[in-house]
Amino acid sequence: MEPRATAADTDETTGQLADQLLRLTKRLRRAHSQRLAPVGITPAQAHVLRILDHTQRHGEQPPRMADLAERLDVVPRAVTTLVDALEEAHYASRTQDPANRRVMRVTLTDAGSDLLAGLRRARREAAEELLAPLDAAQRESLTALLAVLDTAPGRC
Repeated sequence: MEPRATAADTDETTGQLADQLLRLTKRLRRAHSQRLAPVGITPAQAHVLRILDHTQRHGEQPPRMADLAERLDVVPRAVTTLVDALEEAHYASRTQDPANRRVMRVTLTDAGSDLLAGLRRARREAAEELLAPLDAAQRESLTALLAVLDTAPGRC
């Protein structure tokens, strides 16, 4: 007969899991940032490029600055700074919305698409480094478990 887990055991396990997830997230973020540094782009700028690419690939209208702020969960001024840098590097461009001249839409340029392909490689390399100790079956199991957490309704 196996001993029953107590509330304290469950709390300890949950705390350990939270700590592990935070440490792994930091390691992945650090490895990703190190791969982005030579390109001269920040993780936040890379995120904007991924959003722009997603809208283009799905035939959606280019996002407004306010849309980007909402998707990034930041204040609009922060998006202006991000898009300014991307525009200066020719990775993104602003265009007026033909239906409303006061609205600016942001699109991915060809140079931005090319850069994004390299950024995707950098992300995969960073993830590969972190996941190297796991075999294929373990990776599939971890993917399935994280998918449950990722799609569960939550308050975080």
